[in-house]
Amino acid sequence: MKKDITIPEVENVFLAAVQEWSDDFMEKVWYAYLINDSDFNLDSVMVVSKAFGTIDGEMKKTSVLRHAFVEVPAVSVVKIEMIEKSLLVLNNEFMVTFFIGNTLYDKKFIFKSNLINDNNTEEVPILFVDGIMVK
Repeated sequence: MKKDITIPEVENVFLAAVQEWSDDFMEKVWYAYLINDSDFNLDSVMVVSKAFGTIDGEMKKTSVLRHAFVEVPAVSVVKIEMIEKSLLVLNNEFMVTFFIGNTLYDKKFIFKSNLINDNNTEEVPILFVDGIMVK
């Protein structure tokens, strides 16, 4: 029975953390973006995020946030959420689920603890700014 189930591999869809100026906080903050670098529109996109890990020997976890997007067009970007700077020491997990045609895709993206910082940046496709990418 299991051999009859095919789980399609997610390609050319990834997450990036990009630092931007925030007038609300009067400093640069990190934002998570969903990057669709494929030739297909992503339909009924659901992103579920949470952070978890250990701080000073104590297990910490955040509440779960959910975001829905009707469509993410081909070769485009959508801003998901701000990543609070106190959460950068935790693992930040984003579970992304979407349809391409009638096929359901899902993938878990994790920004490992302390990965999001100025020293790990590279150019993010489509945005053409420096950021941290997870594929």
